[in-house]
Amino acid sequence: MVSTSTGLSDFEEMYLKKMFEIHSEQPSAIVKTSMLAESMGVTAASTTEMIQRLAGRDLVTYIPYKGSRLTSEGFAIAGRIKRRQLLLELLLTDIIGFDGDVNSVACEMEHALNDELEASIDRLLGYPEYTPLGERVPQISRQFETDVKSPLLPISNMPDGSSGIVEFIALPGQDVKTLLDQKISIGANLSKTQSSINISGKSILLSESLAKRILVRLEG
Repeated sequence: MVSTSTGLSDFEEMYLKKMFEIHSEQPSAIVKTSMLAESMGVTAASTTEMIQRLAGRDLVTYIPYKGSRLTSEGFAIAGRIKRRQLLLELLLTDIIGFDGDVNSVACEMEHALNDELEASIDRLLGYPEYTPLGERVPQISRQFETDVKSPLLPISNMPDGSSGIVEFIALPGQDVKTLLDQKISIGANLSKTQSSINISGKSILLSESLAKRILVRLEG
C-alpha cells in the first residue's frame, strides 16, 4: 500500500522510521545493514535491496559494506512518520482509552494519516511535545489555525475562560453513570476557569484521566 502523504509504501516508511529511531539514539552513527535487518525482522539481502531503493530516491545515503544513514530529506520524512505514531498512541490511550496493543495499532494507522488529520489530532491532544513516558514527539513547523470554528477539545486542553458543549465521552458505561451524578452528559454546557470546571454554574471535580476523555465543542 502506498501512502498518499509521502508517496512511499508502508514498508518503505517502516524502514525510514526504524532508521530514525536508531539515529535518535546515535545521531552520528552509520546504521549497519545487519542491525537494520534484525530490527525489521528480515534478511540482510532484502534490507540491502530496500536501502538501495531508498538511496535512489535520495532518502538514504548507502555506503557499501558499511551501512547507511538518512539524508536530510529522509530524516524529515522519517521524523514525520514517527511523530504520527506517537500522536496516535496518545490519542488511543488518553482520549479513546484503548487498552489493547497500542504500539501495534498506531503503527498500522500511521501510514493512513494525511497532514490535515495529523493537525487535527495534534490540536485535539493540546500540541504535545512529550509522551507520558518522556519520549519526545518530533516537532514540525505548525501553522496554528486561529480561525478554527468550534474546535473539539478534551476538557483538560480547554483554554481558561472558554466554554462549550459536551459532545463525546470516551468511557465505559459504568463510568458514564458516575459522571451523570455530576450532571456531565452529552449536550451539557460546560465552562472552564483557571481554578475550576463548571456545569450550569456549579463547580465539579474531575481527575486528569477523566478530563482527557470528555470532549467539548468550544463555543465561538
